Amino acid sequence: MKCILTILMGLAVLFVISSCATTEPLREGELRLLKMQVPEYGNVILGHPYKFNIIFESDGSAEIIRAVCTCADTAPRAYQAENVTYGSQGGNFNVYLGACNTDSQRMVCSVDYMSAGKKRRSNSVSCLIYGIGR
Repeated sequence: MKCILTILMGLAVLFVISSCATTEPLREGELRLLKMQVPEYGNVILGHPYKFNIIFESDGSAEIIRAVCTCADTAPRAYQAENVTYGSQGGNFNVYLGACNTDSQRMVCSVDYMSAGKKRRSNSVSCLIYGIGR
């Protein structure tokens, strides 16, 4: 019983720490990625392109230049951010990516953006991809 209580307390502390990190206010000119939505619940056919939707928040002055994405052991590649929608507090955009070339991988994306005349790199968001053979 004491072991279960200790585990639950540890999980509660981790939850509090992680929730504080994501609610930190934006700095001036910052763009922060919040979530990467995966098509087909992550069950995708290897090598086929899919539309990933990425949600972000910004102070309204940032302009996305490109998305930079990678799978596990591959080098980062630049992709065009399409259908970018800016709102008063944030927005979303799409990136067309091929599924990783192995069975199960973590897809990681960030963006390069311009703000106040400076090129910046955002934080990263990720998702799991479960490749299905053709």
